[in-house]
Amino acid sequence: MKWAKYHSRRVALKSLLGTTLAALLLPAKPVMAVDEKQLSFYHTHTKKKLHVTYSRNGEYIESALDEINNFLFDFRTGDATKIDPELIDLIHDIRESLGSSGTFEVISGYRSQKTNEMLRNRSSGVAKNSQHLVGKAIDVRLDDIKLTKLRDAALAMKRGGVGYYEKSNFVHIDTGRVRRW
Repeated sequence: MKWAKYHSRRVALKSLLGTTLAALLLPAKPVMAVDEKQLSFYHTHTKKKLHVTYSRNGEYIESALDEINNFLFDFRTGDATKIDPELIDLIHDIRESLGSSGTFEVISGYRSQKTNEMLRNRSSGVAKNSQHLVGKAIDVRLDDIKLTKLRDAALAMKRGGVGYYEKSNFVHIDTGRVRRW
């Protein structure tokens, strides 16, 4: 009987000691996970690079969006516009779906009317009312992903238009109506 009392007391003390130690080792304030969305870009015409955290805990970071707007400017005219945050989220989600942490190589972001008309005169593949004119389109490739996989991931999202330009080595992604070419 004495042994049973001793054993019960010993188990209770061990349990109390373990709980106390665990409580001491825990941080005083709960640590919250930070949900950050980051993207890396390389502009094939300007040769500039941008690595940016544009969203934290579900909130856009305005200064980061401004950096993206300035990075994706019309390099031919110097004009810039606000890039659709849904486009930024879309390319982020495409990259995530591919398990990539690669850099988007940008061929074209925002286009001014002047640039769009110049490109239309050179090629039949440039739309008169291009989504590039309103900051809702980007022409890219992803440096660690095959172009066909990028295209397929963009199509799978069903969140806008996707154009595949195999010979020019890029995929057009926009947040307009769902379509493909």
